[in-house]
Amino acid sequence: MYRGIIGSLMYLTASRPDIVFSVGMCARFQAAPKESHLKEAKRIMRYLKGTQDLVLFYPTGDSFDLIGYVDVDYAGFLIGRKSTSGMAHFLGSTLISWGTKKQNYVALSTAEAEYVVVASCYAQLLWIKQQLEDFGVLTNTIPLICDNTSAMNMAKNLV
Repeated sequence: MYRGIIGSLMYLTASRPDIVFSVGMCARFQAAPKESHLKEAKRIMRYLKGTQDLVLFYPTGDSFDLIGYVDVDYAGFLIGRKSTSGMAHFLGSTLISWGTKKQNYVALSTAEAEYVVVASCYAQLLWIKQQLEDFGVLTNTIPLICDNTSAMNMAKNLV
């Protein structure tokens, strides 16, 4: 029963970004859920029932242009010298997704650290584009804003 509830909630996160974190935390315990985990999943269901009229607001006349922004703090984690990456995704003027993460390995240059986050951000932008196409919103090009020219040149190089 717990796995079924979590599966349904995971599907729902595509249109309800307000529950993404909570559902993700509950999803960690699918292998061996306890009664407390089921209780939390039911709490999310009660929250959804009470917020049925809660929607994402997009201003009238605003475009549905998808755009991504990325940046990296190169070797900012002093203990392990790992970089911290950050990204934000906008649909028109509305922020729809963002994230930060300590990278899994030590990059040898700022360009390498930035390239890793550019690839990750663009993968997420392509997933969002597919979701928008499922809702009937078509986008042709997706700009990605990055402040490291070396990383952008590596991304453009087809070799």
